[in-house]
Amino acid sequence: MKFEAQLDAETVPVEVTGQGGLFQVALEGRVLEVDARPAAEGIWSLLIGGESVVADVSEEDGVFVVQVDGETYRIRVEEETRYIIRTRGGAAVHGGQTLKAPMPGRVTHIEVEVGRAVEPGDGLIILEAMKMENEFNATVRGTVREIRVQVGQAVNPGDVLVVIE
Repeated sequence: MKFEAQLDAETVPVEVTGQGGLFQVALEGRVLEVDARPAAEGIWSLLIGGESVVADVSEEDGVFVVQVDGETYRIRVEEETRYIIRTRGGAAVHGGQTLKAPMPGRVTHIEVEVGRAVEPGDGLIILEAMKMENEFNATVRGTVREIRVQVGQAVNPGDVLVVIE
């Protein structure tokens, strides 16, 4: 599974594969072999690349607080697709926005029409993916020039949904 992890102001992609406590964690160009076992409530015994580490893990307001060797790390973890939806709703093009589908899904609602003026944060399209509705918003001020989808239409990653100039 792919995630985006935020530590302080830095966000990095993380990919985790494996099961049964044995994982491969791809992080910043490296792949780590991790054996993770719960030792007690909130306490994890980790074997990372042959080195034994004990981590105390708790959660506060959606942020994981991890204490290892006297150091405390506050880490926000978000599934990659949710991160893309939240942060990259569309790419800016010449002062405009081209909203592309970040994942496969089905258009359930179109909130704008061609010629409408929009402001950052205005709703554009609602896309259903994995049984969840995801609203995509304008990231720029402009005018809707094109709507390239219809309600009920299936879309693939990268399909252009709306163009704002």
